[in-house]
Amino acid sequence: MTEQIETDVVIVGAGPAGLFAVFELGLLDIKCHLIDILSKPGGQCAELYPEKPIYDIPGFPEVSAQGLVDNLLKQIQPFHPVFHMGEMVERVETLGDAQHPKFRVSTDAGTEITAKCVLVAAGGGSFMPKKPPIPEIETYEGKSVFYAVRKVEQFRGRRVAIVGGGDSALDWVLNLQPVAKRITLIHRRDAFRAAPHSVNSMRELVATGRMDFILGQVSSLKGEGAQLQAMVVRKETGETVDVAVDDMLPFFGLTMKLGPIAGWGLNLHENLIPADTEKFETSTPGVFAIGDIITYPGKLKLILSGFHEGALAAQKIHRYVYPDKRLVFQYTTSSTSLQKKLGVN
Repeated sequence: MTEQIETDVVIVGAGPAGLFAVFELGLLDIKCHLIDILSKPGGQCAELYPEKPIYDIPGFPEVSAQGLVDNLLKQIQPFHPVFHMGEMVERVETLGDAQHPKFRVSTDAGTEITAKCVLVAAGGGSFMPKKPPIPEIETYEGKSVFYAVRKVEQFRGRRVAIVGGGDSALDWVLNLQPVAKRITLIHRRDAFRAAPHSVNSMRELVATGRMDFILGQVSSLKGEGAQLQAMVVRKETGETVDVAVDDMLPFFGLTMKLGPIAGWGLNLHENLIPADTEKFETSTPGVFAIGDIITYPGKLKLILSGFHEGALAAQKIHRYVYPDKRLVFQYTTSSTSLQKKLGVN
């Protein structure tokens, strides 16, 4: 049986940008339902690297990805958002006109939500890790080959090989080195697509003998059952060596797939949604987009940029939800009405 719901705004995506948008909309008395294909809120922060430290969130010198998600969830509690997790949006139908938009959002779980606006905060769409072309790697996946780190303690005292040369690879080299028995970084060239500070820190660990670095590529795996025992690495010189390991973490990036969003008629540009920088509205009136899924001149794919975009989108969404109500901007620090909403005495 189809569940039919009415609300003010449907937010597609429950990552950090979508969660903070709930806060900005809640301050304006706008009710939200969130839909996400993942099983829990938090997006990539919760799914791919929950224990990874983040350093560029204002007011937090350092916060873990999961810690940020937990704080965002606590921040939006006063507005009672409704989550539909483990569901994928299949259709977005336009019911109103450009002046008075209305939409019916349907998911693969049979949920139907009618809303005055839709806010797409779906990151880069659905994401899958790029797998290295290593024979029979599937045998070890989930047991000794992992494409994400969900618990650092899982690798304590183990021999860990990290394969790749980007930010994720170098970040986990630095974060796992203190707990692993031995870290080995394998990359096909002595140049990296990572932050200079991370590269310098990694080179210092190699120079002081606290980790290993091999120039080469993994050609095959050896193990018993699903437990990895060694990797066969073809070095830059052409020599082939066995590297003893307990776990391997390949970081070759993510493959982004927009899925049904690609068919919503939003004038996509290179699989991204163009949005203006005044109100972050798309080519369809009443449909807004924020976060990594959008593009505009000067766009930065940062969590804090998504927060800014959500704050501006909320201002225009208010005009659609309350067309006859004048919006007077208020600071949360000086408005007693806003403080009351937040439960501040």
